[in-house]
Amino acid sequence: MLRHVLYRYEKKDYYREAIKNYSPINEQEASDKAMIEDLIKQYGDKILTRDVDIAHLTSSGLILNQSLDKILMVHHNIYNTWAWTGGHADADTDLLAVAIREGLEETGIDVLKPLTELPLSIDVLTVNGHYKRGKYVSAHLHLNLSYVLIASESSAHQIKPDENSGVMWVSVDALEQYSNEPIMIEVYRKIVNRARALRIEDLNK
Repeated sequence: MLRHVLYRYEKKDYYREAIKNYSPINEQEASDKAMIEDLIKQYGDKILTRDVDIAHLTSSGLILNQSLDKILMVHHNIYNTWAWTGGHADADTDLLAVAIREGLEETGIDVLKPLTELPLSIDVLTVNGHYKRGKYVSAHLHLNLSYVLIASESSAHQIKPDENSGVMWVSVDALEQYSNEPIMIEVYRKIVNRARALRIEDLNK
């Protein structure tokens, strides 16, 4: 059962507790959670930084409208597709704060409110080798926690030129028309379904 209880723990353990308390919904999430926990044991808090170049923690925000049927997406410069927002933890232990900060920066929107303070997806995502700011970045893994953030469709938004070339609301039913990443479409829909289940659960309380 989905819950949106805010766990009370010390700030330095935010990410560890968020991962520890996450309940996988399928075999993929169970396997990915186990891998992430193993890497945390191996590298400790260094996993929050890009110093571990083979794999490091990231946080994403799936920005939804109030009715949970549209996603605010950005056209990503590196991936060359419409995608969610998010970024590297860069030593920040509060991955929800990372997701909110990245969402605000990448869309220019003024207010984002979490549907729940707990992550709604855990995934190990592959990143192909690419150039960033003139420097080659080798292929690596993003150990990713995802949060649902709610925004108003009427709020103004704008691009962040160094990261994206477009910001747009996209219907959940039309994702295939905008994303060229089938695996990510599955992740987006998985998170939307969990958000809707959480909304129904709250209404039934």
